[in-house]
Amino acid sequence: MPDLKTIVEATSKKIVDMAQAVLERTIAEKGACVSLGFEGTAFYLPLNFALTGLEVKTTGDAEKIIVHCHRLLENKPLDNGLLVSHLDGLLDQGLAALLAEELLCALTYKPQDGYLGFVPDTVLRSLGVQLVDGRIAGIAVVIGKARDDASAVKIIRGLQEKNIVSLLVGNSGSRNIRDQLADAGVEMGLDNYIVPLGKEELSSAFAVNFAVRAALTFGGFKGGQWNDVLEYARNRVPAFVVVLGKLDDVIATTGVGVLNLGFPIVTDMDAPQVGKIPTTKYEALVTEKDDGKIVSRCVETRGIKIKVVHVPIPVLYSPAFEGERVRKENLRVEFGSKYSSAFEYLTYKPMDQVHDGRIEVVGEDVDRAGKAMPLGIWVEVAAREPNKDFEPILERQIHRYLNEAQGVMHMGQRDMIWVRIANEAFEKGLRLKHFGTIIHAMLHKEFGAIVDKVQVRILTREADVKQALDTARLVYDARDERLRGMTDERVDTFYSCALCQSFAPNHLCIITPERLGLCGAYSWLDAKAAFEIQPTGGNQPVVKGVCLDANLGQWQNINTFIYDKSNKTIPEVSMYSLLVSPQSSCGCFECIVALVPEANGVMVVNRDYAGPTPLGMTFTQMAGSVGGGVQTPGFIGVGKLYIASKKFISAEGGLPRLVWMPKDLKEALKGRLIERGRDLDLPDFFDKIADETDARTIDELLAFLKAKAHPALEMPPLL
Repeated sequence: MPDLKTIVEATSKKIVDMAQAVLERTIAEKGACVSLGFEGTAFYLPLNFALTGLEVKTTGDAEKIIVHCHRLLENKPLDNGLLVSHLDGLLDQGLAALLAEELLCALTYKPQDGYLGFVPDTVLRSLGVQLVDGRIAGIAVVIGKARDDASAVKIIRGLQEKNIVSLLVGNSGSRNIRDQLADAGVEMGLDNYIVPLGKEELSSAFAVNFAVRAALTFGGFKGGQWNDVLEYARNRVPAFVVVLGKLDDVIATTGVGVLNLGFPIVTDMDAPQVGKIPTTKYEALVTEKDDGKIVSRCVETRGIKIKVVHVPIPVLYSPAFEGERVRKENLRVEFGSKYSSAFEYLTYKPMDQVHDGRIEVVGEDVDRAGKAMPLGIWVEVAAREPNKDFEPILERQIHRYLNEAQGVMHMGQRDMIWVRIANEAFEKGLRLKHFGTIIHAMLHKEFGAIVDKVQVRILTREADVKQALDTARLVYDARDERLRGMTDERVDTFYSCALCQSFAPNHLCIITPERLGLCGAYSWLDAKAAFEIQPTGGNQPVVKGVCLDANLGQWQNINTFIYDKSNKTIPEVSMYSLLVSPQSSCGCFECIVALVPEANGVMVVNRDYAGPTPLGMTFTQMAGSVGGGVQTPGFIGVGKLYIASKKFISAEGGLPRLVWMPKDLKEALKGRLIERGRDLDLPDFFDKIADETDARTIDELLAFLKAKAHPALEMPPLL
């Protein structure tokens, strides 16, 4: 049997030669000016761009890739110094194979039913948020197929249970793990942490360039900074490779290339074991033939820290099930939406009125239920130092907690919830009392510093639900009024959020009552609660101190804190300005606010909108310039609710500057935008904001704004 060095040297050359042949044939048939690249990214061919700095836009540009690959095969450095040299040059051989495989994907890959293919930048950012906040513990690139369908399900469920995303890659011409899971009835998709990339081994290139884009997006590195990119992947992207059923020469060579990023390989096949090398934390290649131990071996080899809480319910419990959908054909029972009355409510009560762990179901359980039932989830918590401001924060967690139970779907909050239980979950023994078990366990786990006792009452009788809901609605209204009255001027302390520094080391959010975090997940009250829970955590209070400029939103203490915590890269920040020292962006933002100078205003585009904008750039293209922890005057990342805030770019004139936004985002914020327009004495302002159905170019936008007499056209010039 040839040794690993012989295999990698021969196979990497074959892969490079194949890429060269396909490229030459494409140029001969179609020319050197044919567009080349992946849809949904601002980074061209991301792996080649990240490691070499090469911007590959056409087939002619790609000829340089072949030159780079041959130099690496000869163990010669590229112009930017790229040469890893470990393992007697084998890592460079593997790197050449990876660069060539990405080119082959760009030249030959066609969409495949049931497979995502290239992972768009928008998906990368969505996963980045979850990696930062801990919902995702790691990423597994799973290649091949398990020995049988049951083993496939066991391995993938094991990864889900540990909050690890599985990127599935097939074997050419054979049934693969995606087919095994489909035949076993496992629901796949990003929301379920199971993402099939492609049928062939070549699709592993999509997983690799996903990893290097994390360095470009969140780390703020530029194309060609290969050493920084690889170090970032090794230290901050918790990924590993699982090879099942087949370890052929191509997979072995690709695996050696992946070792450059510090991602170890675990296989169920006999293979030469490779211990720790300079690029990996622990072992580089290990064999584990026991299906039941593969997942734990992967976690151990990559050094991933898993946060596990045992919730005593009869179904699996993990964030991997948070996006699971319960379809009508698989429905045991549902609550809320248009089908019945349903709500959830949480309140603080005195210590002597709460019996910790008490869970009551008042009314019928789902055993004798029809397809729809009323539901009231009434949670009472107690603490030695209760804080009523924390009630809505704790209550909002119910959505996430119930969603993480396999076979449960939960949407909405307050009195606008929709809950479904799947037949399989019911058959495994899941009942309504387990909703209380979940809420009790998770509130203690995550909010132990502000919650000492938890009791839950589940109501299923219509009269009980209606009576309790009337009480809850009074509290909902009072909470809204209290939050609405909070302003930046009424507090002397803002809060920082450093959670994204695990991906963007120089970025820091400052969260105020009127400006939530740019990811949209953290409000001022959330950050305040987080500090109460974990005083040494990522959310720290920052006393504003001396006001330097009230219009821009600059304070001495805020600037000092930002400068220190951004590794001394950002000397000052303006909380209310788009143009003067704006807040930096990490890459997890829900929306981008961008200057439109021709219209004397700004546009907003959200992550979910993939279409064109009047600036001629998509969200993805703009995001490539805005993220990475840098200040970009004229562009800022924001949470979508900030758009309706009184402090929204108030230094530049605020909401009246908004001239364009995608229709879906506009409709989602309609009530808030109309209310804000009335506050500004602009009662018809909502109708003056263009969307993609009104304008897709600057000329169309200007014509629309003039026809509507948009106020931005009469405001002082922005530039």
